[in-house]
Amino acid sequence: MHTSLTRQTVPWEAVIAIDGADPQRLPAPLAADPRVRILALPRPVGAACARNLALNDVRTEYVNWADDDDEFTDAAMSVRLTALQSAGVGWSAGWSQDLHPDGSTTLWECPAPPGRHEAGDVWTYWKTPADTIPIGPTTILARTDLVRAAPMGGLVQGEDYMTAIGVTSLAPGILLRLPVYRYRKHPGQMTTQPGYDELESAAREHAWQYGRSLRSALRNHQSQPVFGDRPMETGAGVPV
Repeated sequence: MHTSLTRQTVPWEAVIAIDGADPQRLPAPLAADPRVRILALPRPVGAACARNLALNDVRTEYVNWADDDDEFTDAAMSVRLTALQSAGVGWSAGWSQDLHPDGSTTLWECPAPPGRHEAGDVWTYWKTPADTIPIGPTTILARTDLVRAAPMGGLVQGEDYMTAIGVTSLAPGILLRLPVYRYRKHPGQMTTQPGYDELESAAREHAWQYGRSLRSALRNHQSQPVFGDRPMETGAGVPV
């Protein structure tokens, strides 16, 4: 990740959340880079909390979530920053690639199509919770105030689904027709760990419902809305 950042053509700085680990384990090139700042948490708090606390230390006008084992394409920052500022929108995103151990890549074209999207429209390409999410969370470069308004959700996984839906619901944006992020595929990644699938459907359901409700609230519906093929049920719900 750090190496890919050094290839960017626009100024940047990184805030690294060290989730309860020894800060001395930070690789030397990162420790020596003045553009890298560290948030060392005293105990493990999980990805969502660690990332949200790191967001407190962001000083730039725009922000992009990233995982330490992935990388950005060389023009990722410049092309999205140009598109965002030229269009006067709140966010800009692109496609992603899976980066395999042999160095080959597989392109993932997210369900949301390239082009301009008005606030809340990206969610409409997420037809059911079981489907893949409509846009890649780490492909989104957005105004920092938007990300603070829609940070990582408080989930043990799928927390990034929440921020992707939240940011794209709060402001219009541009989705570019090119890859900007590479997910490195390896045995240690979170999605391959035992038990990951046990909560995945529930996390997707929560994020999908969040997007549905947020879109409804922001559009000021006065009556009970129905989106897609899943109408809201009448009655009171009490999560415990």
